[in-house]
Amino acid sequence: MPIVTRPEDFNVDDLYVDLGPVVSWPLYLKCEGFNFAGSIKLKAATEMLDAAERSGQLSPDSIIVESSSGNLGVALAMLAASRGYRFVCVTDERCNTATRELMEAFGCTVHTVTSPDSERGYLGARLDYVRDLCVSDSRYVWLNQYANPNNWMAHYRRTAPTVARSFSQLDVLFIGAGTTGTLMGCARYFRQYRPEVTVVAVDSVGSVSFGGAAGVRMIPGLGSGVRPQFLDESLLDDVVLVPEEETIGTCRHLAAHGYLLGGSTGTVVRGAVRWLAENRPDGDCTAVAISPDLGERYLDSVYEPGWVRRNYGPDVLDQPLPSGSLLVSGAPE
Repeated sequence: MPIVTRPEDFNVDDLYVDLGPVVSWPLYLKCEGFNFAGSIKLKAATEMLDAAERSGQLSPDSIIVESSSGNLGVALAMLAASRGYRFVCVTDERCNTATRELMEAFGCTVHTVTSPDSERGYLGARLDYVRDLCVSDSRYVWLNQYANPNNWMAHYRRTAPTVARSFSQLDVLFIGAGTTGTLMGCARYFRQYRPEVTVVAVDSVGSVSFGGAAGVRMIPGLGSGVRPQFLDESLLDDVVLVPEEETIGTCRHLAAHGYLLGGSTGTVVRGAVRWLAENRPDGDCTAVAISPDLGERYLDSVYEPGWVRRNYGPDVLDQPLPSGSLLVSGAPE
């Protein structure tokens, strides 16, 4: 019987869903949403905060500040509450209402940036605000998930080894790209210890991470308006870009089969299915995709028909869900 004395001590790290019956392709989904922070970001948040405490960067009167589109902010808000720190999360208008309210419930101060930078988008505007805050008062401590190596090290040490132990015959691993902490931590591990595994990054159309044109993105989590500092494309085998309209369709498809998962998961699953259809058409492989969080925080966005129609038009919801594979044709026999 698990008994914990701190919320960060609980995390289900070995739960996989066989999505084969749902998407008609061989795909296992590593579900990372079963902890008190509700997402994979608990790992990076814990690693960064532990390192800051060990180094003496944090003192009792420190105020932690971080830029986040949602999940890392929730994880840090939970950790700050657990350890007695004040925390300011700088987010933007794309942050889900439920996520913002959850951070506030933990005692976090949430600052919402309402105007994107003309060249660097919302992320650039958020980073500018964080830097100005730190200059204004020495008590502010920025953990900086975008440049802090403990972000990717958390997944090099924990996420990737767990996948490797669970799937000794793993062929392909699909990982979403945000800060690229999860992506780079896992890619480095598999390049070092299991180089035969194909590592595929999945990103949103409109993200500039892999050199694409900047575009409007409404679903928080994946993608970036600024090229991630961690990103090393030499460690990756392929990249798949997914339009947000397909993300929404995939989330709805998964929910229709009883799996309410987050927007990032919808993007990763859709990208994985597309890649498998094009590169493993016989379905003869073992593939794993990482699911960062569950879907409750997206009930007022991805799963809310009015929000979807306002942002993507009526056609996205008017299209019927596929009865079998996410790709209407081409599923392996």
